[in-house]
Order: sequence, then structure tokens, then C-alpha cells
Amino acid sequence: MTLLDRIDGKRDDLIALTQDLIRIPTLNPPGENYAAICDYLKVRLAARGFDCRLVRAHGAPGDSDRYPRWNIVALREGTRAGDCVHFNSHTDVVEVGHGWTRDPFGGDLVDDKIFGRGACDMKGGLAASIIAAEAFIEEHPDFAGAIEISGTADEESGGYGGVAYLAEQGFFDPARVQHVIIPEPLNKDRICLGHRGGWWAEIETKGEIAHGSMPFLGDCAVRHMGAVLQAFEDRLYPAMATRHTEMPVVPEGARQSTMNINAIHGGQPEQDPDYTGLPAHCVPDSCRITIDRRFLIEETVEGVAAEVVALLEDLKATRPRFDYEIRELNRVIPSMTDRDAPVVKTVAAAMREVMGQDPAYVASPGSYDQKHIDRIGKLKNCIAYGPGVLELAHKPDEWIGVTDMLDSAKVMGRALERLLLL
Repeated sequence: MTLLDRIDGKRDDLIALTQDLIRIPTLNPPGENYAAICDYLKVRLAARGFDCRLVRAHGAPGDSDRYPRWNIVALREGTRAGDCVHFNSHTDVVEVGHGWTRDPFGGDLVDDKIFGRGACDMKGGLAASIIAAEAFIEEHPDFAGAIEISGTADEESGGYGGVAYLAEQGFFDPARVQHVIIPEPLNKDRICLGHRGGWWAEIETKGEIAHGSMPFLGDCAVRHMGAVLQAFEDRLYPAMATRHTEMPVVPEGARQSTMNINAIHGGQPEQDPDYTGLPAHCVPDSCRITIDRRFLIEETVEGVAAEVVALLEDLKATRPRFDYEIRELNRVIPSMTDRDAPVVKTVAAAMREVMGQDPAYVASPGSYDQKHIDRIGKLKNCIAYGPGVLELAHKPDEWIGVTDMLDSAKVMGRALERLLLL
């Protein structure tokens, strides 16, 4: 029997594993059931000879006794010295949202598709990497080096309770781990080399409260925020549209700089749904927006921030009574692995053998945990490669294709053969 035959023979196991993972609702926020999914993975992997460690990210953003940030790192040593190949998958999923026609945590199998929140992003990839590793170990019990599989928390909210914490603890030290594959859903025929950068900030415009029937006695912070939004429309968005990257970012629209207004709130706090009264008559003295600025490797985060501040300062100089505060929420530096890196060339060769085609080389429009492996762990030999259609992530009726998972598992398995059979 060959490795690829073994993986084909695990089709039913792959389906059941993916369904089991989907049925553990690891919603983030707030960070539910992280311990449950780590315990499930520990039982599975320990039975197959992996040494499993559960690591809580004490003190990380979001970590609490109610919602502890648990991660699992499972190591299977070979029979002799060699490289360590690490498969990293996040276990958290985003909110369900509206528009589902199936149980989001049911794991329904319909023809070749498994449906559920996280099926595509990225429990299907986690399952595929586990099947690939188990089949490889069965086929080659005397392999060199080591295989490591991690299931980590909080990627959907920045990864600070997951990969970032593990990187700070030395788990991704290049002396310890040499190759990292993150099975994010970038499509089975593509190798993702990296991602754009991100800068998140909250902007607050200030005003003065007054009676709503006499707004001239106050100062409306919402109107000031309207001026900010208009300045974005008139100046910032057109400027961003002229900037394009040489990174192979997909889809095409993400090859330029972008910014999303994530949230806006001005005036009185929203009341509970059961409140039946009318609002008070007040001029709002505060308005806040949250911005999500995605930037290119050709830009700098300092330049991105300075551009927004300069726009606000210009309004302060020209608009009567305009005042503001800005608070940075997070920053992510772009990451890009060289196409000649060992893990890139290995997975590309495996893809040619399994699927008879060269990979497309892409970069992600959004960031993922490669940023922490690169920036904190100082490990550059890292890619995202896994099954799933990127555009399905975070959508209603999210699904993963069983055939796609099998093909990706075969590529991962052949990559292991190339790296650990010395």
C-alpha cells in the first residue's frame, strides 16, 4: 500500500473527524469550548503516539477563568534525527451570523460537502493535516525528525491567545521547528506565501452636550465625524486606490490598499431591546468609529497611521471646534515567505505529484497566524496551504469539500515523505 492509498482509505475517518470538530462550537468571541476541543484532539493524537501538551495562554488578551485560552501542541518523534514539520491550525470560529439553511454546528454531509461554521475556516484543514500525519506514520514508522500538530486559540481575533503566546514561549524557535504549514483555506491548488498588513484604530470626535431643540448651544460630535468620513471619501480612499502591490494577493481587489469602517456609534448608548421609551433630546458630545486599514508590503505602518492623523489634524485646523482622539488598537506587519524557501518548494513538488499541476502562488488579503511565527518566532520557512474555498470563510452555509480535503492531505503527506524520509 502507498501513502496515497492509505489516505484514500481514511475517507470515512476524515469525514467523521471533521464533523466532530465542527460540532464543538468554539465561538470567538468570547472563546468558548477551547478546552473541549483540545481535550478531543489530545485523546485522538495521544492514541496515535503523540506526546500532547495543553498550554493555557495566561494573561493573553481575552484569557479569563470563564474563557481560558487553551492550546494543544502534539509532538510525534521519529526514530532518528531530522527536521521537525509543524502543522498549525486555529480551532476558533467566528460568530454564526444570519442566513443559514443548515445547522451551523451540525456537520451535515451532503454529497461531497460538509457544512458548518468553521468547516472551511479551518477545521477541515486541521482534519486533513491530522489524517496526512497519521497515514504517513503508519506507512513510514521509521521516519526521521518529528511531526508536530497544534490546535490554537484566537486566530480570528488576532492570535494573541494562541500562536503569539506559543511563539513567545519558544515553540516556533527555528532551532526547534524547521518547517510550518498552516492549513488555511486558500484552495488546494495554491500556496499562500504571506499576507498584507493591518492597522486598526478607534477615532473619537468630541462635541458638547445640549438640548436637542437648541443644537446651536451645543456641538454635535456626529457632524464632526461626518466631516471625517467625508474627508476619507474625498482624500484617503482615492489615494489608497492608486497604490498597488507586487505581492500576489487574492482576490484582485485586495492588491491595492483598503480600509473598512468596522463600526460607528454616536450619542446615547443603545437601550435594551425591551425598552419601549423614546430617546432623550440631547446633542451628542461623542462619536466613535473603528477603522480597519489593510496595507501593502510596499507601505509602512508608521506611514499608514501618519496619513490618518494628518487628515484629522487638517480638519482640526480648518473646521471650527473640531477635536478628536485616536487610539491604535492593533498593528500587523506584512509577512512574505520567499518562493525558494524549502517548505514552498517541497509542497510545490508534492502538488505536482498528487495533482499533476504547478501551484498558484498567492498572498492573503487578511492576516493569519503566519505573522506571529514570522515576527515573534523568527521562523521564515512558513506557508499557508490547505483545502477550502477562501470566499466561503465566515459566510452562511460554510462548507468544505471532502475530495478537496483528501487531495490536500495527500499533498501534505507527500511533503512529509520529501522532508522526513532521509
